[in-house]
Formats: sequence, C-alpha cells, structure tokens
Amino acid sequence: MPAAIGLFASAQSSSAYTDQGITFQGITDATHEVTYGFVFPPLSDTSKADEFIGEIIVPVANKWVGLAYGGQMVGDLLIVFWPNGDEIMYSPRWATGYIQPVLYDGPTVTTISSSVNSTHWKAIYRCQNCTTWSGGSFDTNGTPVFAWVIGLTAVDDPTDIDTNFNEHDDFGFWGQVNSAAHSDDYDIYLTGGGSSTTASPTTTTTATSTGSTTTTTQPIASATPYDYIVVGSGAGGLVVSDRLSEQGKSVILLEQGGPSTSMTGGTDTPPWADGTDLTRFDIPGEFQSMFGSSGQTYWFCKDITTFAGCLVGGGTSINGALYWYPTQDDFSTAHGWPSSWTNIDSYRQKLMQRLPSTDNPSSDGIRYLNQTMGVMQQLLTPLGFTHITINDNPEFKDHAYGYSAYNFQQGKRWGPVATYLQTASQRSNFRLEKYTVVTSVARNGSTVTGVQTNNTAIGPNGFIPLNPNGRVILSAGSFGTPRILFQSGIGPSDMISLVQQNAAAAAFLPPSSDFIDLPVGMNVQDNPSINLMFTHPSIDSYDNWANIWGDPRPADAAQYLASQTGVFASSSPRVNFWRALEGSDGNTRYIQGTVRPGFDSVTTDYSYNSSQVFSITMYLSTGTTSRGRIGLTSSSLGAGAITQPWFTDPVDKETLIQGLQEIINAAANVSGLTLITPDNTTTLSDYVDNYPSSSLGSNHWVGSCSIGKVVDENAKVMNTDNLFVVDASIVPSLVVGNPQGAIMAMAEMAIAKILALSGGP
Repeated sequence: MPAAIGLFASAQSSSAYTDQGITFQGITDATHEVTYGFVFPPLSDTSKADEFIGEIIVPVANKWVGLAYGGQMVGDLLIVFWPNGDEIMYSPRWATGYIQPVLYDGPTVTTISSSVNSTHWKAIYRCQNCTTWSGGSFDTNGTPVFAWVIGLTAVDDPTDIDTNFNEHDDFGFWGQVNSAAHSDDYDIYLTGGGSSTTASPTTTTTATSTGSTTTTTQPIASATPYDYIVVGSGAGGLVVSDRLSEQGKSVILLEQGGPSTSMTGGTDTPPWADGTDLTRFDIPGEFQSMFGSSGQTYWFCKDITTFAGCLVGGGTSINGALYWYPTQDDFSTAHGWPSSWTNIDSYRQKLMQRLPSTDNPSSDGIRYLNQTMGVMQQLLTPLGFTHITINDNPEFKDHAYGYSAYNFQQGKRWGPVATYLQTASQRSNFRLEKYTVVTSVARNGSTVTGVQTNNTAIGPNGFIPLNPNGRVILSAGSFGTPRILFQSGIGPSDMISLVQQNAAAAAFLPPSSDFIDLPVGMNVQDNPSINLMFTHPSIDSYDNWANIWGDPRPADAAQYLASQTGVFASSSPRVNFWRALEGSDGNTRYIQGTVRPGFDSVTTDYSYNSSQVFSITMYLSTGTTSRGRIGLTSSSLGAGAITQPWFTDPVDKETLIQGLQEIINAAANVSGLTLITPDNTTTLSDYVDNYPSSSLGSNHWVGSCSIGKVVDENAKVMNTDNLFVVDASIVPSLVVGNPQGAIMAMAEMAIAKILALSGGP
C-alpha cells in the first residue's frame, strides 16, 4: 500500500544521540518511549553499502516492535524484534497485504550487544543486505521515511523467528536523516567499541540507559510558544483550529493518535483496495469494519472504557457519519444553554456552507441497498409520519422520516477532516502534531502557561508554552477533557485525590491552594438505545457486513474502486425517523430511529432467514432527564463512566418503551414483516430491563464540562483566565439527533465568542 506524503510532512525527524560510545541518528517515539537508532559506514566504504548498525531500546510493556524501512507495511522489508529470555530475536518479514507477514530470505541480522532487564529490553545489532529488497530500497544518504509498529501482546512462540503474532497495536513514521548518520568509526562500532572522538549533540539532556550501565544522550527540542494550543482533533478541535489560524493566530493542534484518511497520511487500506490511496477511514462502507471485522481496533483510545477515537478527526473519522443540522431547540435555555447561545442559526449556516450534507451519497444518483425505505414507509405512514428530506427542514423532528443524511462527499468520508483541517493545513501559522498526549495544563494560579505532553521532540520534557496572553482550548472529548482537567487540579476533590496517588501525574499538579473545585465529570448524558430486529423478504442484510474488510461482494468493490459509487459510498444506516412523546411526568422526550440492513445481536427462538434481517435502533434524545458521571477509574488514570447515565429516571425508560411498542404494534400490520428480537418468549418490558448495559449506550456523551457549570458562556473554564473547552463535554443536554452537526455548529459559535474576548493574543 502506498505511503502518503501528508503524514510525513508533519512527522518527527531523527536527531543525533550517543549510547555506549556510538553516535546514532534516530528517534524516541513519544507515545511508547521506544528508541530506534541507526549508524551507517562511511560513503567511501562501498563494500558495506548494503548494511547498517541499528539500536532499539524498548520498555517491557511493548512485547514486540517492528521497523519498515520503506515507510509502509506492505511490499517493503520489515524486521520484527522481540525478547526471548535474555536474547533478542530478529525476524525479517515480508507482507503482501494486511495479513500475517512471512519470513523474508536475504537480510542477515547479528547482535553486537544486548540486554534484558525488568524495565527494558535492548539490542545494538548489525543488519547486512538490509538496504535493498525485492522491488525497493531506501536512500542511505538521504532522508527516507521509516515506519515503526509496536505490539502489546507477546508473539505466539518467542523461540521461533517464524512465529505468528497479533496485528500491531500502534504505528508511526519519521524522517530518518541518513545523510547525518555515516561514521568513520563504523568498523570500531562493529566490535562493540565506542569512539573516543564522538561529538555530543549541540543541545542534549543526559539520562541513564535502562538497557546498560552506560549513558545515553538524547536531544531536546527548543520549545516554540503559540498563541493557541488546541488539544484534540475531533469535531470541535478542527473547527476552532481552522477559525483561529484563519485570523492569523499561531496555532498548534495536538492529537493523541495517528492519521486516519489518506489526506492525513493514513495508509490503512482494505486488501480489496490495495494499490490505491483509499483507507478504511476514507471508504464510507467500511464503517462496520471499525468494530472488529478486520481484527484491528488501534483507532480506539486504549485508556478510555468506551469507544473513543484516538486519531485525526476523532469520532468523526470512525462513526457512521450521520449528520443532522441542529435545531433551534437544541440550543435553547430550556435545555441548559445561556441566552447568548440561542441564536444558533447563523452558525448553523456557516457550518452548512463549509460542510453540506447529502442523503444520496453515491454520485451516480442511485440509492443502493435501500429496501428498508419501502418497509418503513409501510410502517410509518399509517402512524402519521411525513416523508421529508430531513436536513432541508432541521426543525421538523416529530413524526418525520427520510433517507439518512451524511457528511460524505465524492463518495468518501468528508467531515471536518476534509474541510476545516484542509484549509488550516495550508497556513504557515498552523501546525498539527500527532501521537502527542496532553496530560495536563500548567498553571500559575488562574493563568495557564502551557501544556504538558509526552512529546519531547517539540519541547523540553514535553512542555509546550503559550505566547503572552495565549490561550489553551481543550477539545479532547467528553472523557479526555475531564481527565486533563483533573490532572491539572481542576475538578472534584475525589478525582484530584486519585491524581495525587499517581506519582508521575502528581508531579505536574499545581499547589493544593490552587486547586479549583468544579463539577467536572458530572451532569453527563448519553442516549439510551434499544435494538429491534426484524425480517422481511424484500431485505438484503448484506451478509451483516461480515466480509466488507477482507472479501466484499466483488461487483460492489469493483464499482467503488472504479468511480467511488455504489454500496460502499455510504455507511450502513439507510432511514431515520423522529417522534415526540409526552412522559408520565408531563415532559416531552424525543425518540430517534435509525434503520439499517443487518443486525447487531439476534436473540430469538424463531427460525429466521439471516439474509433478510434489518435493525431499528431507537434512541431517547432531547428531553431525557437521566444523568450520570464520568471520572477516573483508578490511580492509573483511565477514564470511564462512574455512574451510568441511562434510566436513572424511570420515566425515561417508560417513554422509550412506549415508543418501541408503537413501532412493534405498527409492524404487525405490514405484510411479511416479522419481529424476531424480542420474540414471544419475553415481554418488551423484560427485554428492556434485561438489555445489557454494554449495548445500551449510543456513545453520544455530553455534559461532563457543562456550560454554566464548568465553563462560562464564553466556554472559558470558571476561575481561570485563559483555559477554554470546545467539545461535546460543554453541551449541557442531549440534542435531538446524532450530535456531530450540533457539536460543529457549537464550535463555530464558541470560537467566535473566544476571539471576541478582550485580552487575547
């Protein structure tokens, strides 16, 4: 699969460092703290032109690491390393696709020195016949792009270099400056000896190498201050970064994960699209593969106990891309917004101009896999529903249904990545840093001075400072933003206490006298949702999307590759509908229905035809009264739900059951339509009561930094001078539909308010 230039432009570049008397050119990956170093023979020694000396220093949490010397995993030489007792194993590999790579004959890898202890494993090795391979090579005197991968699960048999191992858990790229990596002392290094003439890098810090008793010197980058530091590249962070850079502000956008679509440097292409630049994140029809059909989930944050996107675009790069323009009511004072936020229409218009929606994403004008619409028309019309183009009338959300609307364009996932990020990336005052985890903001009392990260390549010890009057905007999501605030001494005392119990995090807390007690993590909502499963003879379940990653239907794959049209130009939802219901407490609650071919979990005693199954997911949205809490789950600082936000008010459950029963009753009048889950062995009430909590949520979390409770009407964290939050966490209550559009419109308004505040950069 071809490497993408967009990532490399912002990738880390190698620097000189010294270990065991050998001067290497390499990097330390900021996320996993693995060091990769290289040294080459002098250019005059042509007898060794095909070799190099390499080094790896690996924390033991990483069970294996791999290097791709052509910058991509497919069609390039790979070498995989892992410890076997006190020995380091070297396994040259070759991959023809995203399958288990096979042994590759040719390279000879030998150990110069190695060690394994309780914290790290390390090797300095000689790699001969390693600069060229079948159909490829890298420039030993230029600046090629190298790629690393890591695995957090041990290989199957560590004694066997031909062993199998799981898919990598993470990967990244860097620019390797080989032109600075040649040494006249190469032959001395081959013997394990160091040079007495090695010059230290100009700017270094010294740390003890965990793999030996010698000293490692590694460079520290000088820190560049910024007007605005934006944390998180999701729906909020991309909008505010673009608008800030548009106004000439210097902006750095920090993303915890890596690339997504091809335009961000992503290269994760389905096997059936090999040879193209179409990644799983570009292809709308690969949405269902995000949840396991390809055996990978590296795009989900590993330190959050629910699905959260850690990659460029955040959740907008991995969701179904259902895209509803927000209603005026979504931003009403009745739903928790300050009165200054009720004029959402002008910001909704700005969003619509930048990112229009479509309910027919295949550019050939044909609606594919659309049998569910005919069934739903028969079901909903007798109930008084009106068929509309949903985003043509955003305010019509009662007894309305229509084709699902998306943010796709040109047959690809679009969203804020293909719009706001692309315009920001064209400006010299904007910088995106991937694989950069922000742990806390640094504060001097109420004033934020910068952010603390794990990325030592962009600042001393990972610290990034602000310019005078600069500002930090947290857009790390409903779980990520609260965690940063907790680790910055902002939030309830029980959460800050957990941070204090973590020695590494506690070191960056401000004095306790500067702690700010705010209800961070409280007031949380997420749509409770229940699936109904039906069969109908007209339905094509599309094999429940089971083979879309590795072996899709050939005609559909070929059509998409030829013209980006057809089934794969859309994600799985096909129909949406809304209904307003009055609960027993007199409050109006809205229900959204999402209809798609295929199923989630069929539990039934009925015999059924799996090729005819479709699902209706019913979500309770605006008007929901149940609330929960998000917080740290332990002193290891993982984030999750402490109190689940579903059905804490029994009237919510009553209302959702009422809406479900209405659909079930109407289905009985549609010829050929059969309800299979729940079946006749259980009542609807029991089905809902026993619904697994792992399936009950919709992953539309809002409210953990609610406006009016944690941030003020300008999205500024209360009792701070220059710290802001712009993401789903400030939304005080559930909106009427999938929240992506509402979050982006909110971000348009929030950044306008922030820019209008006096005293900024």
